[in-house]
Amino acid sequence: MSGAAGWERPEEWPQERPEEQQRVVPPIPALGQGGVLQELVLADGQPPAPGISEEQRQAQEEWEALEEIQSGLGGTSGAAPPPISFSEALQHFQSAELPCSRVRPGSGPAPRRERGAGPCPASGRVPERSGLLSPPQGSARAPARRGILAALLRCLRGPPRLRPQLRGEQELALAMAQCALDDSERVHMRILQTIYRQLTRSRLGCPRYGAHWEELGFQGADPGTDLRGTGMLGLMQILFFVLDSRTLPLAREIFQLSQHETQNFPFCIMSVNITRIVIQALQEERLSRECNRRQQVIAVLNDLYAAAFLRLSRLWEQQHGTVANAGFFLKELELSTKKKPRQLLKSLEAYLSRGLRPPSPPSSQIHFSSICDPGVELEGDA
Repeated sequence: MSGAAGWERPEEWPQERPEEQQRVVPPIPALGQGGVLQELVLADGQPPAPGISEEQRQAQEEWEALEEIQSGLGGTSGAAPPPISFSEALQHFQSAELPCSRVRPGSGPAPRRERGAGPCPASGRVPERSGLLSPPQGSARAPARRGILAALLRCLRGPPRLRPQLRGEQELALAMAQCALDDSERVHMRILQTIYRQLTRSRLGCPRYGAHWEELGFQGADPGTDLRGTGMLGLMQILFFVLDSRTLPLAREIFQLSQHETQNFPFCIMSVNITRIVIQALQEERLSRECNRRQQVIAVLNDLYAAAFLRLSRLWEQQHGTVANAGFFLKELELSTKKKPRQLLKSLEAYLSRGLRPPSPPSSQIHFSSICDPGVELEGDA
């Protein structure tokens, strides 16, 4: 018979009866919904038995537990946890019971952080108080000799101390640096997921463990093993870097550089090393002057982190850096970060104000010894 429209089923073909239809097995992701594991052994449309066996009950409990874990960590079954903002994550740590932290010896006793303490400023700038940094109008200019003596006294006394009202924020930062990544803390998992999505530009979540973290620049399948010495502050600074609208283009540009065929480097491991340098500068009171000027601590740490990453990326490109000589770059970056943090911050401000990548210096080679030379100013510091 020609034509599909006129095709008829031969009479000799037996008709399938409903009771002889093949059993339908539901897809795996549906097994944890509504306790329908019984459908594995029941025909389609057949009412479930009044009870299930002990083996089936245990299998159902195990599957539901697995589904809950995968859902909470952004796995393939269940919705991924929502992204988190930097301010929301910071508020979590402000109200959480964090481990005790220590400030630099000789800096005085640190106030104990109480649960539920008020939030500390984390971003933005605080207007300077009138007359706080500038001399009153009509005052005579101090003689040059007095300025020389004051500079000599500052050298003898060392860097200025952090103001007492900022000690609590300093303690919060150092406490986060001692807080380990905790799988049971949903905020910790949301921080990880947000970092992954922002760097990869993916709308989907990812499992807690896996090779995808190595693609972001961690050493293995578990990012928590690479946070020694920086703790959750290491992740918080990456979170700031990839969420702030000013620094997100820079973060993605550096991440792209880390994927270079010959100049590649582990992005997140490099980030953790920069956070370690920033923590040391804070503990050694190298940032007290800037923190006192801005009446902030965590915002200064974040900006200095971004400025140091910018400086490192410029040196990495210009010197054709590789993983083999990464230690030299980090050592020189540590010296410049501790000796001249204000210059690094000014370079970042210049970069962000232009919205373009700063031009390369005239010389094709930058000698490491010149970075910390007191007579050399970074671009944008003039």
